[in-house]
Amino acid sequence: MEILCPRFEKAMGLLSTRWVGLILFELLKGTKRFSEMETDLPISGRLLSDRLKLLEKEGIVERKIYSEFPVRIEYSLSDKGKSLEPVIKEIQHWANNNVTTEELEDQNA
Repeated sequence: MEILCPRFEKAMGLLSTRWVGLILFELLKGTKRFSEMETDLPISGRLLSDRLKLLEKEGIVERKIYSEFPVRIEYSLSDKGKSLEPVIKEIQHWANNNVTTEELEDQNA
């Protein structure tokens, strides 16, 4: 019997945190401003901010602050975050082939 690796468990816990996958998927498209992500994602600004802080703490997302007026803050994936691209694309591929419309409707009911 193979013992579940604590690193695997931590990674799965992080990736399964609500909205994290969607935020990572959005940042795979490139650098985004907070306001862009807030507009593009069905998530409150407060929750988006919390998730971005979590991802930044984990070294997956980088935040760059521009001292302009008003202050501009941009988020992008770090090298560690970019290394998740094949994982996220494979999950998307699996979901496209295995998650049915009915299952999505059941989830939203």
